[in-house]
Amino acid sequence: MDSFTLQPDRDRLAAHIEEFGRRIKLSGSPEELESFRYLEREIASYGYRTRLLTHDAYISLPGRACVEANGENLRSITHSMSASTSGVGVGAPLVYVGLGDEAAFAKADVRGRIVLVDGIATEKVAALASAHGAAGQLHVSPNEHLYEMCISPVWGSPSQHTRSMLPTTVVCTIARDDGARLRAQCLAGEDVRVSLSAEVDTGWRKTPILVAELSAEEEAGDDAPFVLFSGHHDTWHYGVMDNGGANATMLEAARLLGDRRSMWKRGLRLCFWSGHSHGRYSGSAWYADEYWDELERRCVAHVNVDSTGGEGASVLTNSAVIDELKSVAAEAVEAVSGQRHAGRRHGRAADQSFWGIGIPSMFGSLSHQPPGPVKTLTALGWWWHTPHDTAEHIDLDNLQRDTSIVLRVLWRLLTAPVLPLDYAVFATSMREELLDVQKRLGDRMDIASLLARLDALEAAAQVVNRMAGRAEGAAAQSINRALMRASRLLVPLNYTSGNRFSHDSALPHPAWPSLEGLREFARLPHGSPDLPFYGVHARQIRNLIAHALREAHAALAAVAETH
Repeated sequence: MDSFTLQPDRDRLAAHIEEFGRRIKLSGSPEELESFRYLEREIASYGYRTRLLTHDAYISLPGRACVEANGENLRSITHSMSASTSGVGVGAPLVYVGLGDEAAFAKADVRGRIVLVDGIATEKVAALASAHGAAGQLHVSPNEHLYEMCISPVWGSPSQHTRSMLPTTVVCTIARDDGARLRAQCLAGEDVRVSLSAEVDTGWRKTPILVAELSAEEEAGDDAPFVLFSGHHDTWHYGVMDNGGANATMLEAARLLGDRRSMWKRGLRLCFWSGHSHGRYSGSAWYADEYWDELERRCVAHVNVDSTGGEGASVLTNSAVIDELKSVAAEAVEAVSGQRHAGRRHGRAADQSFWGIGIPSMFGSLSHQPPGPVKTLTALGWWWHTPHDTAEHIDLDNLQRDTSIVLRVLWRLLTAPVLPLDYAVFATSMREELLDVQKRLGDRMDIASLLARLDALEAAAQVVNRMAGRAEGAAAQSINRALMRASRLLVPLNYTSGNRFSHDSALPHPAWPSLEGLREFARLPHGSPDLPFYGVHARQIRNLIAHALREAHAALAAVAETH
């Protein structure tokens, strides 16, 4: 049965949206748990086995904020993971640092001062402000709205090794016009003193995860493969688009797919997370750690959905997808919308907690707003992360469209005899990176052996791709095992610094972060006394990459030779 026959029910989607507009769902709150119970009842009625897990998570809920400047109280908010103040707050001179990049912090003397920053609060600016000894951060919104944010640079709940990375500054945001006046005073050289107060409830609390699962009829059991389909349920304010739209997509997709379970080749597991908004992906990070072994053995791919169905979200060309799944995303987007999916590289967002395990992933946000005159962090509508994220900004036609795209993707992942993972495309992408690194390294280090191993991997992947179209039964299962083995080795090269058992920070990362040790070695100037030290690490990185490429090639070549 072709996925064209899977048509989302508009009335069901509308009913879910109405339900999700009834509660503010802060992580770990009774209201959130009540809404989780709705999810549980709905998906159980479709025949899925459900488990409502609870776990300890480090959650930060922003409360009251106060910003005083020039004798005036300015409309403001504080942020998740901001430092909390006593009743008197923090008063200090204001120093303007533009967009708050590394160069701006290096030029300005911010120690003991409050930095004025253009743009929405981010974990990167929080980390820089903390490192440079600032007393506080005052962000200027790009418009009149104040955007809720979690500013922790730690991915998931902090450990004893990462807790020192948590922000040490008080962080508030004010509106564009108020910020413009303060910016003008700073640029004119005036002595501007501001006071920040913030009440932030931060600590460990119990949070839920709803797990719903249905196995394929022909392949059940403790080791049967499954597709992971996830989205968060906690919200800023009512969060009807973010993430009620995606939760409606998840429920409707689960219902329609479950009715056709007899055609599945592998199972489907849904996870609804808490702690996304107020714990920096604490739910998915905990789940990845707690179920690492099972996920490593059984999970074939991860599809994440966020903020579907937004009003005016007409752009479907730019959703994130890992290299080896690009064709799956492109086929679904073009079939439903007629748009050609260019795709983009995943950023450090969207509950992508499973790259260390080696699970190929796709999406997060799916449909986006067309470019506008005001630059924001996302293209998800001006109401995103504000009290205005209510049902009036859901377009049911767009929600049906987005759900149809997700359905096509899941249908292919569930029913294709051979997993649609194209490691020839992966090899092409990695070759561009390695050639660039080789050029920068010059004669400092020879990485020709890495390129040779990548060539061998690509050749084996091309053979597997040709076999995939006609493989069935035991032959298809053999290929799938080889593809999963390859993914466990190659996905971490593409998206992690190399440690499969811990999470990299939530800060922005360069493409192919596993190669950064080679890049750092190449960036050092000739004659630097640090060259031998960096060379030690560069050789270790070369070995990491060589091992992964060799083992992935062996897995694919073995199945190619057998069949």
